[in-house]
Amino acid sequence: MIVYDLTCDHGHRFEGWFGSSADFASQAERGLLACPACGSVDVTKAPMAPAVPRKGNRKAEGGVKTPVANAPLPPEVAQAMARLAEAQARALKDSTWVGKDFAEASRAMHYGEREHQVIHGQASVDEAKALVEEGVPVSPLPFPVAPPEELN
Repeated sequence: MIVYDLTCDHGHRFEGWFGSSADFASQAERGLLACPACGSVDVTKAPMAPAVPRKGNRKAEGGVKTPVANAPLPPEVAQAMARLAEAQARALKDSTWVGKDFAEASRAMHYGEREHQVIHGQASVDEAKALVEEGVPVSPLPFPVAPPEELN
């Protein structure tokens, strides 16, 4: 299954799921795609941040998508988001997913209880604030990362 961000000529943005890129092209050629907000059949793919595929010898990091918008992104914004997504993918390439243990693992490395390594995972807003207040070096990711077990 392929998910595309789509937009109509009136600026409505929505998602479309297709069996393949050929399936999208076929439906578009036959006029079968319509905007769910206004019914327009002038539908095109909207700019999306690339989902950089992982190498076969790497752990999966998750997909990257642009945030929801109700109008097409200006080209320079789409390009900036694509570069940001590529930078995040490079940063996560050698990072280890620790899931909900992120705050605990970050603290353990900060206090010398665990060997230092590059990690990423999930933390609540309160956990993230506490880490920052303690001086633990952390940074939010600009795009969401799916846990490896949720990837297909």
